[in-house]
Amino acid sequence: MTSRTGTYSRTTGETDVSVTIGLDGTGQGSIATGNGMLDHLLNQLSRHGLFDLDINATGDSALTGWHHTVEDCGIALGRAFADAIGSGAGIRRMGHALTPLDETLARVALDISGRGYAVIDLGVSGTTIADLPGDLVRHFLESFAVEARITLHVHVLHGVNAHHKVEASFKGLAKALRDAVEIDPRAAGSTPSTKGVIG
Repeated sequence: MTSRTGTYSRTTGETDVSVTIGLDGTGQGSIATGNGMLDHLLNQLSRHGLFDLDINATGDSALTGWHHTVEDCGIALGRAFADAIGSGAGIRRMGHALTPLDETLARVALDISGRGYAVIDLGVSGTTIADLPGDLVRHFLESFAVEARITLHVHVLHGVNAHHKVEASFKGLAKALRDAVEIDPRAAGSTPSTKGVIG
């Protein structure tokens, strides 16, 4: 099977971000965004999705806060993911997960549809998780979904602790993506769409 690896680099006046993702990896992550909580969440994505993920980012956080760095990491990861998927031939395409973490339960459902769309309800707006504003977690997921060209629904069904809510959501995203990108042995390399193309 051809290695499914995607890369993307983005340099602007605000950030410098590079991403490489291997969909058929072993969950090895080398992640340095400058934000410890974002690194933690991205490591969950790598470990539980079994994606090999390298992300390096620097940004203007000392001047403007974390918004630009978090947003551009989401954009770059989404574009690298889309690069790795390519035509999507043979993949299962859809995935979902219910992920518990102590008192928290998160539901994630997604479709590698070629149409970027996100509905995100984490219940953490107005909070700060370590040094990461909770609403930027939502914004990261939206940016990722749009640029990866996937339809993504994330809903925290129960929960009290904001850290648990976002971590359960990223673990659920990892499991759902892992299922969706898996090669279906019954699909014989065909594109999983009645249109004949994804998107």
